[in-house]
Amino acid sequence: MIDGEVVVVDQDALAFDMLQQRIHPAESRITMLSEKTPSTLVAFDLLADAGTDLRSVPFAERRSRLEVVMADIDPAWKLTPSTTDVAVGKKWFDEFEAAGCDGIVAKALSSIYVEGKREMLKFKHRRAVDCVVGGYRIHKDGDKIGSLLLGLYAEGGSLAFIGHCSGFSNHDRVELLAKFDALKDTASFGEDVRAPGGQSRWSGDKDLSWVPVKPGVVVEISYDQLTGERFRHATRFERWRPDKEPLDCTFDQLDRPDGPGFSGIVT
Repeated sequence: MIDGEVVVVDQDALAFDMLQQRIHPAESRITMLSEKTPSTLVAFDLLADAGTDLRSVPFAERRSRLEVVMADIDPAWKLTPSTTDVAVGKKWFDEFEAAGCDGIVAKALSSIYVEGKREMLKFKHRRAVDCVVGGYRIHKDGDKIGSLLLGLYAEGGSLAFIGHCSGFSNHDRVELLAKFDALKDTASFGEDVRAPGGQSRWSGDKDLSWVPVKPGVVVEISYDQLTGERFRHATRFERWRPDKEPLDCTFDQLDRPDGPGFSGIVT
């Protein structure tokens, strides 16, 4: 019994959006996508082997046995790299991001396998970027801001939606609603670029309505990972940037890490 993560690889990098598309109610589409965008499993732990429960065995031994097991498994399955050298781990933290990895995980060599708890440390990348507020969503309570919708200017001058920021206190949410309600406009994000509010089979009946505002307010946020041309997760508010010109907030700010592809970091 192996613990791991299912991934889809495209152009030698992890492709989260393509992985999501593999989940579908129609069997015919599942079959088609399994051939068009095949998945693989990256193994990182071994819970049982040859009828022996290994959950109470130290991780160091489980890892050694996993390496033996993986040597005889279909090569479509991959083994995550592992090291006890801190310098190597730091090197991997920087270099493996280009393959789509958002950080590294550290486990104690003596740790047992614990279900339902995160018995490990995860170190993720965090970068800052200045974005333009192009709109907002109302909180479910109705009297405050739910989230700010963020954009960056693309080539051609259109404001493209790139993600959202929602980590505000209730007091700040009320004040922000008054602030941005006064900036309401008929449009903000360009029609020729990505805009918020698109329905998908993941959103279901969720209310995705939003209010456009006049682009002009710049905010510095921090993010952990990019997926294509958007932030994969919600961003963290850092500070307002009244000193920054909105048109200076372009995609050129985003770091594009260099390093080996997926095929260069797994075996």
